[in-house]
Amino acid sequence: MDENKMVAGKVKKPGKRGRKPAKIDLKAKLERSRQSARECRARKKLRYQYLEELVSSKERAICALREELEMYKQWCSAMDQGKIPSEIKALLTGDEQKTPQSGSGTKAAKNNKNASGGAHT
Repeated sequence: MDENKMVAGKVKKPGKRGRKPAKIDLKAKLERSRQSARECRARKKLRYQYLEELVSSKERAICALREELEMYKQWCSAMDQGKIPSEIKALLTGDEQKTPQSGSGTKAAKNNKNASGGAHT
């Protein structure tokens, strides 16, 4: 009959549904809980740092795209007035090496050049 009372390799004693944990077990359980909470907070901190870096990266990309869009708008405005910006002339003649190296510093110069060209009309 003992075979009927074996569950997962353990013999159940009749009349006992569970054992009362000793004081040592409570302290160990509390310490495990605290350690788990510390690890959870550390994971949460890392997750938030990652997300903040991701947001920052996306914001920088958005700013760069807005600058590029503004530059293209100014090029279109100049072409509507019959002027061909020097950057487009360089692209059309195949001198594409100058444009990628120009960077954001010359974009500001391009914007000012095109803005002053549009002010005359």
